[in-house]
Amino acid sequence: MYREIVLDHFGNPRNVGVIEDPDGYGEAESSSCGDTIEVYIRVRDERLAEIKYRTFGCAAAIASSSFASELLTGAPLETALNTSDAEIADKLGLPDFKYHCSVMVMQALHAAVQDYRAKGQPPAPSTDGAA
Repeated sequence: MYREIVLDHFGNPRNVGVIEDPDGYGEAESSSCGDTIEVYIRVRDERLAEIKYRTFGCAAAIASSSFASELLTGAPLETALNTSDAEIADKLGLPDFKYHCSVMVMQALHAAVQDYRAKGQPPAPSTDGAA
């Protein structure tokens, strides 16, 4: 039923966890299945320097979270906001009845970026030593 990429991200999920005192936090829940995804972000120079998530759900939800976190870590905030759930679902090859899993992760990620922006925090300086 699932492609190898889904099984890989489900069996070896990347970036799982919580960022203490995150720059942004977002959550999404599926009313149809009860799955929940929480996304935590750290922003540096208007880029997603770090993405962590906790997914309480099925293999497709975990794989979607892992894949999106890996794909978008390091990306500019605008790229993250312009990445669609369809792009995630297509790259993973999710079956139609699991499409909502990609919707949830992108809703949570977009909410985390909006939370970051709503806080009105000045951009944190890069920690790469560049002046």
